[in-house]
Amino acid sequence: MRIFLSLTTMALSVAASMAQAGCADQEEACEIDGGTYHITLPDGAGDQTPAIMFIHGWGSSGQGVLRNTGMVNAAKAKGYAIIAPDGMPREGRDGRSWSFHPQLPNQREEVPFLTAVRDDAITKHSIDPDRMILAGFSIGGSMTSYLACAAPDSFTAYAPVGGGFWRPHPEGCAGPVKLLHTHGWTDGTVPLEGRVLRGDNLQDPAALAQGDIFHTMLLWRRVNGCENLRATEFDMGEDFWRRRWTKCSDDTALELALFPGGHRVPNGWATMAIDWFEGLPGS
Repeated sequence: MRIFLSLTTMALSVAASMAQAGCADQEEACEIDGGTYHITLPDGAGDQTPAIMFIHGWGSSGQGVLRNTGMVNAAKAKGYAIIAPDGMPREGRDGRSWSFHPQLPNQREEVPFLTAVRDDAITKHSIDPDRMILAGFSIGGSMTSYLACAAPDSFTAYAPVGGGFWRPHPEGCAGPVKLLHTHGWTDGTVPLEGRVLRGDNLQDPAALAQGDIFHTMLLWRRVNGCENLRATEFDMGEDFWRRRWTKCSDDTALELALFPGGHRVPNGWATMAIDWFEGLPGS
């Protein structure tokens, strides 16, 4: 009897998790020109619901994002919807990916697609256009960073996790941002210093290499007009070690949050990111 109850509980848990994937109250993904996305809304959602649009990592999907119930439920508990766009299918492989690297062929123009997902969610699901965070994990974090750089006014704030720019780093961006970058101290998949994925070394003309997160933060300081190289505020919490640059241009925000761990979305990230967002001036 105990085994039966345990299996029943497990099945209901899996079913509940799977039920989150889809288009709000419908099982199928939301469809727009150019692709699909998933969305789950908080209980009692009405007009002007805030949201996190979360971009999945390499080989995953929007449905996979919604299976991270810890992150999803934490966001929904704070009244936020989670929007999870689908990358393009990988040829000959399962899962999906993003055309984010400026030197690689594009399967799709991702910035127009992601902003179209934004607009569709605003229109059809009453998402508040002034309270939308674009976030993502791994190459989803890279996609977040490149969109923030190319079209900074597209979302209210940006929160990449475990992924940033690739080499060669951008030389500049279109405008300032409100951005929180989160990264694992021992990340070996996307190390803080980056790594070479193709080619012998960085001097190889054919090298394909991840960027340096510290260089990325330097770029964001320049874009945001920060006065100092060093951070001005520090928060050494139990779960995250955070560095903030506050002497920057008006209506900007910049923070780096490190956590003890590797390549993952850390426990507590959604709560931390929403608290950061809601603590910004004017939020």
